[in-house]
Amino acid sequence: MDFYSNMVLLGFLVIMGFFLALDLGIFHKKDHEIGFKEAAIWTGIWIFLALVAFVLIYFFGNEIHGMKNLEEVKAKIQEYGHPIANQLQGVSDAQAVSIYRKNLAFEFLTGYLVEYSLSIDNIFVIILIFYSFGIEKKYYHRVLFWGILGAVVMRFLFIFLFSALIHRFEWILLLFGLFLIFTGIKMFAERNKNKKIDTKNHPVIRFTARYFAVDKDYTGHNFFIRKNGKLFITSLMIVLLIVEFSDVIFAVDSIPAIFSITKDPYIVYFSNIFAIIGLRSLFFLLINVMNKFRFLHIGLSLLLVFVGVKMSLPFLPFTKGFHISTLHSLYIILAILAVSILVSVIIPENKRQTEINH
Repeated sequence: MDFYSNMVLLGFLVIMGFFLALDLGIFHKKDHEIGFKEAAIWTGIWIFLALVAFVLIYFFGNEIHGMKNLEEVKAKIQEYGHPIANQLQGVSDAQAVSIYRKNLAFEFLTGYLVEYSLSIDNIFVIILIFYSFGIEKKYYHRVLFWGILGAVVMRFLFIFLFSALIHRFEWILLLFGLFLIFTGIKMFAERNKNKKIDTKNHPVIRFTARYFAVDKDYTGHNFFIRKNGKLFITSLMIVLLIVEFSDVIFAVDSIPAIFSITKDPYIVYFSNIFAIIGLRSLFFLLINVMNKFRFLHIGLSLLLVFVGVKMSLPFLPFTKGFHISTLHSLYIILAILAVSILVSVIIPENKRQTEINH
């Protein structure tokens, strides 16, 4: 991590921190149930900010690593494997930088779309957690806010450690590619299986019961309370920890998936954070309409298989060195998601079958 890139990363974190502080400190200072309209507005705001980031990278993306000429661009392509080496034959410094930043912008957009799409599966899990523990809807935003704040830190560690790992042992990408293919097939096979959260034997519950004093009777919005001079964690804190735990499990799929799009950890992190911060508003937007997109899980499973195949192809003997371009990846991912949503709308679930499943 060079000094120039570190300053860009620091600036990004400061800006995102400002928006998060604005969100919690002003717009959601009081606990209240988030309605569909409010969720739609915030979802639109976060998507708009992600698109602003795309435009900034499109025109100024070379500044992330301080790229100024053809040789610097070639060095960065060699380091991160951007699929644009064949476009740099006989071009000027300015043209090389332009090609580089445009590709970087579409890597960001594709990575954002992958993470945002896969986050939908994480939303299913979070809904199950809240329902299983009987959390009041007015506390949903508070748990999600602090949960995602923790995810911002955890993703930073995961992404840059994973980046260092694949730069030293690039063949690991093949293992993760095969793992994503397996995960996609598993998701497809279990798409109709009813998931449940074990509220008694969950690893987080066993851990907190062993090492912390827990007040199970408290039903307010605090994560910690003090009784008779003794500090207790509340049920809301346990739910927050379970949400964090589920995000760690989710990251095992989603982070390698984005590394199939780009190996630049800064672009991976930027796209990742924009997506997971937008997860909160998307949660409230989708919570009441999830059952209307019954083919979405099939789309997500296909998406995982696709990125797994994309990650694996360069390492297989018969496709060695083969790369799917960033734009083609974007088109394929958009097509998978669009078809799964469109088919869900055209062929809604039979009402009688819905009642049987529930």
